[in-house]
Amino acid sequence: MANFVWDAERQKRTGVAEAVFCSGKSAQDLADIVTHNIAHSLPLLMTRLTQAQWQSLPISLQQQLSYDQVSQTACANTPNITQEPQHVCIVCAGTSDLSVAREAQRTLEFNGLAAPLIADVGVAGLWRLMDRIEEIRRYKIIIAVAGMEGALFSVLAGLVSAPVIAVPSAVGYGVSENGQAALTSALSSCAPGVLTVNINNGFGAAVAAIKTLRQFE
Repeated sequence: MANFVWDAERQKRTGVAEAVFCSGKSAQDLADIVTHNIAHSLPLLMTRLTQAQWQSLPISLQQQLSYDQVSQTACANTPNITQEPQHVCIVCAGTSDLSVAREAQRTLEFNGLAAPLIADVGVAGLWRLMDRIEEIRRYKIIIAVAGMEGALFSVLAGLVSAPVIAVPSAVGYGVSENGQAALTSALSSCAPGVLTVNINNGFGAAVAAIKTLRQFE
């Protein structure tokens, strides 16, 4: 007997289909979930799917999923991209933040939104951000991912008119370890217009952007 009850109506209720948080799930549970969704032609987004978990799935199921090792996400029955790519962009401070940034990007794509990822624009080399700022300003919502002290959130929000969704990442050491300093920085930003999600929550940031945009459709 399957150990899950699939919420097939969630997309109608909330505008965003149910996603599968794979951490802690057994290989059998994951296989059952994939099999169920493929059999019923349901959209499927799996997050925090490790390489070991991916490899534990039968080859026949792997072949029906699009797996991205960087973001540890897998998708099936993904809708076509329907939105112009100037609604949301993702900005991350360094390449160490790419796994979280890619999780946000893949979540947006799963929901039909193209979103470019502008990487390695951390404020330690402020010129890198300023070289891309005019491009960033074209977007209606900006998802920003940063670890260490999280300075990118305030700097970016002070340069753009769009709201900034801050995603603190667990990148750093000492007092910055596990994303706590970046989270505190995001919550106490001196620049108005910064909205904050939990540490490493690229998925949650993307869903917030999706729900915001769909209020104006």
